[in-house]
Amino acid sequence: MSTPVKQALPEALAKIKVQAVAPRRESPWRRIVRDFLSSKSAMLSLAVALALMIAALAAPWLTPQNPYDLMQLDVLDARLPPGTINGLGTYTYWLGTDGQGRDLYSGILYGLRISVGIGVGSALIAGVIGTLIGLLAAYAGGKVDALLMRLADLVLSFPSILVSMLILAYLGKGIFNVMATLVVLEWAYYARTARGQALVERQKEYVEAARGLDISGWRIMVHHILPNCLPPLIVVGTLQIARAIMLEATLSFLGLGVPITQPSLGLLIANGYQYMLSGEYWISFYPGIALLIVIVAINLVGDRLRDVMNPRWQK
Repeated sequence: MSTPVKQALPEALAKIKVQAVAPRRESPWRRIVRDFLSSKSAMLSLAVALALMIAALAAPWLTPQNPYDLMQLDVLDARLPPGTINGLGTYTYWLGTDGQGRDLYSGILYGLRISVGIGVGSALIAGVIGTLIGLLAAYAGGKVDALLMRLADLVLSFPSILVSMLILAYLGKGIFNVMATLVVLEWAYYARTARGQALVERQKEYVEAARGLDISGWRIMVHHILPNCLPPLIVVGTLQIARAIMLEATLSFLGLGVPITQPSLGLLIANGYQYMLSGEYWISFYPGIALLIVIVAINLVGDRLRDVMNPRWQK
């Protein structure tokens, strides 16, 4: 073997060894998951939120009564304290009953289905609409950008509760009407976030390269810019779910949300408000605690996601 080959062989072996020993570069999403799991409070909040959502979905199998079925309600069992056995002696009202004889434990789990369903559904629909509007504004620029952002500013400038009351006063009560109202109020947050992130991504080299390859603008927005805008949008979506649940509960408490035959947590709280001073606290107390737990849990998850997805947070 010649001398140059003998000299090059150890160098090549050393490079191979260094490459084999060097750690693999961690993907951004793997880092986000690792940082999120490092927080005990975030993990506990996520577990609580998931447990409540699973319990709400499995409400027909976990509750002794369907609070939507008027045939299962007994007026003689109205306003019974926690731990009372029902009139037929078949099960116990562990959290008591409300003024209609509705089992509060059953009502809370069924109410969670409505509250969480409205919150998640409205956040997803508003997220899709707002994200597309934000991407369009950032990519088109000019008058299109100015028009869309002024519209978003107009939506954000009015108090949410006032606008929602006006819309529902015209549309009337109903789950879909409440969801439509929340979509109208929420899309501007996604549009603002998507536009700001897309403006940053638009200036990067991969977008210029895509334009040089004569790729259509719609494909650049959806397949190239949108994936890089997802982290802040996920954070906004998580926080908007909690906000939508709270706003729906407020509207139902005021009598403008869901109908009385499909009580959400806000309506359950409203049903017991008139009995608070008479000592029958449980009618509003337990639904209020359930609403507080689910909102705080989702907000804590959103706060942790905001921390781990913020590049400035990284050391």
